[in-house]
Amino acid sequence: MQKLIDKANILIEALPYIQRFSNKTIVIKYGGNAMVDERLKESFANDIILLKLIGINPVIVHGGGPQIGKVLEEMGRKTNFIQGMRVTDSETMNVVEMVLGGKVNKEIVGNINHFGGKAVGLSGKDGNLISAKKMEMKRINPDTLTPEIIDVGMVGEVVKINPAVLTALEESSFVPVIAPVGVGVNGETFNINADLVAGRVAGALNAEKLILLTDIEGVKDKQGQLLSTIDIDEVAELINDETISGGMIPKINCCVDAVNEGVKKAHIIDGRMEHACLLEIFTDLGIGTAVARFKS
Repeated sequence: MQKLIDKANILIEALPYIQRFSNKTIVIKYGGNAMVDERLKESFANDIILLKLIGINPVIVHGGGPQIGKVLEEMGRKTNFIQGMRVTDSETMNVVEMVLGGKVNKEIVGNINHFGGKAVGLSGKDGNLISAKKMEMKRINPDTLTPEIIDVGMVGEVVKINPAVLTALEESSFVPVIAPVGVGVNGETFNINADLVAGRVAGALNAEKLILLTDIEGVKDKQGQLLSTIDIDEVAELINDETISGGMIPKINCCVDAVNEGVKKAHIIDGRMEHACLLEIFTDLGIGTAVARFKS
């Protein structure tokens, strides 16, 4: 009997969060191990279905770097990265679009639908969802000590999000699943970092939360302890003293940008944990690192 009571108490703990987030939008960047482990894929799909059924509107933006890399390797094409960005020529872009918009996107949609949800796959080209332009990257030339532009090909950055198609899907009880591919003014296709797309989508939808699923617990201090909260005004100092470094920098900057655009809270959480999204949204303690304006 006590086990049944404990289960009831878990539901009661979730009740105020269900009430608070009802009819709100939560944007989730889906990536890392959660996208490849079969147990975690099923867990994620069921989390999304539950969110939708209780009146919350999840919007998914997915990555797919490892899957793209695998296909390029099978084709005998070498992949180069500059400052964490995949150099993307026209042929590589074709592969990126095929893998993200085809294989990966449809697998996620199929998984959610298989377990009883109603998901619809989109790329940023659908309904002009993601307007993009070529990303300009710069570095200091070590010989001349002057800045120079690096050409990384069809890597893009978001110019504008058109949320109309997402709003229409939400109102029709569907879950949008977005591949991070954008379209330029001349119809060209751009490969865009999924974290950046998720942040901009969250801002455009005035989302309650942005959740980034990663393969680490969250942001840690120099002693290796998890930082459960970070005020956005503290981020610059944490980067300067190298508490935040490497691949965590674009993720934390994505969170800051989303909060500055009106998102209430952004979260970096461990997607290797079953039901990670539910644990973050519906428990008092939550998991991972929350980024917001905590100081008045």
